[in-house]
Amino acid sequence: MIDISKSTATPFLKAVLIVILSIFLFDVQGALIKHMGGRYPVEQISFYRNLFGILPNLLLLFFSTEWHRNGRSLGVGLWQLALGRGLLLVLAQLTFYTALVHMELATATTLAFAGPLFVTTLSIPLLGHKVGWVRGSAVVLGFIGVVMVMRPGSDAFSLVALLPVAAAFFYALTSLSSRYFDSTVPTALISIYGSIGAMTAALALLIYKGDPILLDNLRDWLFFIAMGGVGGTAVFLLISAYRMADPSSLSPFEYFGIPFSFMLGWVFFNETPFDSLFPGVVFIVGGGLLVVWRERALAGKGKSRQTQSDAGIISED
Repeated sequence: MIDISKSTATPFLKAVLIVILSIFLFDVQGALIKHMGGRYPVEQISFYRNLFGILPNLLLLFFSTEWHRNGRSLGVGLWQLALGRGLLLVLAQLTFYTALVHMELATATTLAFAGPLFVTTLSIPLLGHKVGWVRGSAVVLGFIGVVMVMRPGSDAFSLVALLPVAAAFFYALTSLSSRYFDSTVPTALISIYGSIGAMTAALALLIYKGDPILLDNLRDWLFFIAMGGVGGTAVFLLISAYRMADPSSLSPFEYFGIPFSFMLGWVFFNETPFDSLFPGVVFIVGGGLLVVWRERALAGKGKSRQTQSDAGIISED
């Protein structure tokens, strides 16, 4: 039996392995959703995903030493925004889950990787960030790849292809909205509020549409529990990894999600969407990696300038 505490692996290597595992679990969740989506409405799937996905975040919060040290408060200053993020989250889930039902798993997953491009673009009006020509070019490159995968104007194009791109947009808004919270608020607590908001919205939509399907067999219950547990665990692992190492260094490894989704789609759904993915996927990944590279370069430059300033070499900006 291996003692992890005595492992010679560096913290960064551990973080990389955790990120890759979390991305694989996200794709497993996608495969489960695709399987269940043929029999249950996406609103019901979203409800169970958020219900069973809360548990890993509760565990993360419970084991947070900072949360215990600060009095175990369950309050969030911007609680309206914390719950409101659930509306964005449920919109992202419903659009992505619908795409998974009607598209190849790998194609929907690849288009959803437009998320980092939306984050960069939306950070300009929402956070006041400045985006130079390098990141601007990366965004354009990535969106060219999205268009190539969607193939508008061809016989293969369908409006369903817009759904994972819409999901990427809503996921990007969800991510950026978290920047408005005080840094002392635990990430797990923000996620719990968001899950409660999403669960409530999904349930309201399900009741409004009036088409819930009764779970009358143990197998489907186990599928839903597994779906929520796998997805919640993936979020748990991803947050843990980002706390172990620089997120900009770990982001490129998230693109393992594309080959993982292709493998799962091939094994379980007999899908081999080579023609629809290439060469657009190269542009999407290339644009995303260029954004990551530029973010790292700017972060390194900022640290270097700060070090020189601390040494008295730079007295003013």
